[in-house]
Amino acid sequence: MPREGGRARSSATFSDIATLLEKLRKIEALHAGTNVAGEREAARRAAERIRARLAELRARDQDEELFYSLPDPWKRKLFVALCRRYGLRPYREPGRRYSTVIVRAPKKFQHETLWPEFLALSDELHAHLNELTDRVIRAAIDDDVSEAAEDTTPKALPHASSGP
Repeated sequence: MPREGGRARSSATFSDIATLLEKLRKIEALHAGTNVAGEREAARRAAERIRARLAELRARDQDEELFYSLPDPWKRKLFVALCRRYGLRPYREPGRRYSTVIVRAPKKFQHETLWPEFLALSDELHAHLNELTDRVIRAAIDDDVSEAAEDTTPKALPHASSGP
């Protein structure tokens, strides 16, 4: 049984989501090269700066097709959304694994902006989802959310067979 009242848990969740959104905006602002962080307007301006950087790189460099292997569906969703935010069109080719996402953009943009920002956002989202999962398990199932212990008991040798 949950230990807290429904309203207290809901407001804590909304607060947690607001905190996560604020952290994600700060990460985007960091990757856009700005020190203005926090509010929605700063996040919008950061995305505009990144799109402008992408346009500048496209004027100098050719787009290159890079393949990203993202087996985790949550990370794949995040990566695809981030690509779309910057006007990129992530896609898959028929016959490729579902976890493969292909993006055409200047290699420099992909290596210096898109991928590092994705990794930072992914780490933050992973930490948030992990904490949320632990809280839900503690409240609804069991207080112990630690990993399963390793069995360190020595294994016995098999019995010798008496046949040829």
